[in-house]
Amino acid sequence: MTTDHASSQRVVVRLDGVRKEYGDTKALDGMSLEIRAGDAVAVMGPSGCGKSTLLNMVAGLDRPASGTVEVNGQDLGELNETGLALFRRRHIGMIFQFFNLLDDLPALDNVALAGQLTGTSARQARRRALELLDELGVAGRKDTYPAALSGGERQRVAVARALMNRPALLLADEPTGALDSRSGEQVMDLLIDLNQIGQTLLIVTHDPQLATRCAGRLIEVADGRVARESTREPSA
Repeated sequence: MTTDHASSQRVVVRLDGVRKEYGDTKALDGMSLEIRAGDAVAVMGPSGCGKSTLLNMVAGLDRPASGTVEVNGQDLGELNETGLALFRRRHIGMIFQFFNLLDDLPALDNVALAGQLTGTSARQARRRALELLDELGVAGRKDTYPAALSGGERQRVAVARALMNRPALLLADEPTGALDSRSGEQVMDLLIDLNQIGQTLLIVTHDPQLATRCAGRLIEVADGRVARESTREPSA
């Protein structure tokens, strides 16, 4: 499956003049950015430059002091907290450095729960969860609890969970940061494969290898602004 020209022109993320301060610190200083359907964008920069704040804005986990954030055609500023939570579950998938799996649920239930929270029946959710775990090569671990999974396996389960509701946008916050090099390479390959079938990606990372392998657009952030942007062909 590849995206056609019309869909690839659709704007999935639009930030316009977004500002955010924490005390005297300007986390975002008039940030403007567009991400189109099918893009794979990596955001890099030193600690404290605004990367995590940017990701939280796009995820609807934080609100700007001024400016607008639109995701998949929705102005997030128009939604209350309940609306944001529902929007996030339906339209945004999230992958974290430390997986954020529920320790008291086996892998299959960790994934299926994401579907059930949006109203999918338990039976349908478990069927799709099993399909995703199978596609990601960890179906054999479906009944295993997170503590007994390797780091790479946990991140694959987390990716399956993020994809459960077919999100318009997949956010990845240091997705290889807690993995050994081999597992990290496998997760990079997985992100590349997802983008090649049309998944829009926004990756925040300190790792230049991850950025250059997985993203066609590299955005460097400094002092809460886009300092530099480049485009390239992602590595195979």
